[in-house]
Amino acid sequence: MQTPDARPMFDTDELVINMGPQHPSTHGVLRLVLKLDGEKVRDCDAVIGYLHRGVEKLCESRDYTQVVLITDRMDYVAAATNNLGYVETVEKLMSLEVPRRALYIRTILSELQRVASHLLWLGTHAADIGALTVLLFGLRERELILDLFEEYCGARLTYNTMRIGGQPWDVQPGWDKKVLQFCDIQEQKLPEYEQLLTSNRIWMERTNDVGVISAADAIAIGLCGPPLRASGVARDVRKDEPYAAYAEMDFDVPIGVKGDTYDRYLVRLEEFRQSLRIIRQAVQGLPEGPIMGKVPRLIKPPAGETYHAIEAPKGEIGYFIASDGKSASPYRLRVRPPSFCNLQALRQLVRGHLIADVVALIGTIDIVLGEVDR
Repeated sequence: MQTPDARPMFDTDELVINMGPQHPSTHGVLRLVLKLDGEKVRDCDAVIGYLHRGVEKLCESRDYTQVVLITDRMDYVAAATNNLGYVETVEKLMSLEVPRRALYIRTILSELQRVASHLLWLGTHAADIGALTVLLFGLRERELILDLFEEYCGARLTYNTMRIGGQPWDVQPGWDKKVLQFCDIQEQKLPEYEQLLTSNRIWMERTNDVGVISAADAIAIGLCGPPLRASGVARDVRKDEPYAAYAEMDFDVPIGVKGDTYDRYLVRLEEFRQSLRIIRQAVQGLPEGPIMGKVPRLIKPPAGETYHAIEAPKGEIGYFIASDGKSASPYRLRVRPPSFCNLQALRQLVRGHLIADVVALIGTIDIVLGEVDR
């Protein structure tokens, strides 16, 4: 006979399961410890570190020029913007003047990279929820961008495409026309994505009111990029603190209303159009002139420290660099990666939702574990 104070041998109120790290929908080696009540998620702990390579410490044992190559390996589907954030930080530390033509080329490459990153996000996010056709469509257009990068710098994934003080290569004859042709193709394809998803009943049921986060909570957590803008916060480094040639570009910052998974989808969809708009302006207004400024043969910034951020496809990526004024390597280098900051929101996003929604919510914040772990 069981006394009133006796406890059962097994506590079956809460089930704890592992999702990952070897899971196709965690966008890398991410492990989630989910606490479930039936199929409803009570809590979630994100376990990271499986891909840690000590990138920041590696940078401190390389000279300033060699570090550009290492930045490629963080967000490896947006290598060009990783390069840009780093080289502009060193240029800020050294007070270097970059030629205007180089700034325009950087802007074109950065926006092509944004479109390529968003295409991969859209395809994998849709595939996670069950819409495989969108993945095939997204990869189809992304290949065209990779062709443009290959023609410019010879690489398709990790580009090593920017240098401190300017650009290593000028654009090839006819390359600018191919970029404009791509913009026309991409603009024609956007309605296909919308036709497949935007009014699709299943897509709307899987994304509407799923993972709602208010503007106040988004700011408190430290969200950045499309997830922050989807919550109604019009924060975009390209507008607020212009870099490269963005001060001369005319574009809008799309924002959401509810801050749910559907809004985050709509914001990124509009970012496609704004990126194409910027690319066209930069290509058509590409000035003549040199592509490299006056840079010393051996780069040794004066003693001091600085921080500089840019708007990467996944959000605000910032670099902190400290120089001792003596060495040709950074004394300290620290990266503020958007994927790491946005991953902090996952616990709040998944609480109260079904385990099937966890996959959609990982996709909606668009993380890359190479950038989270570094």
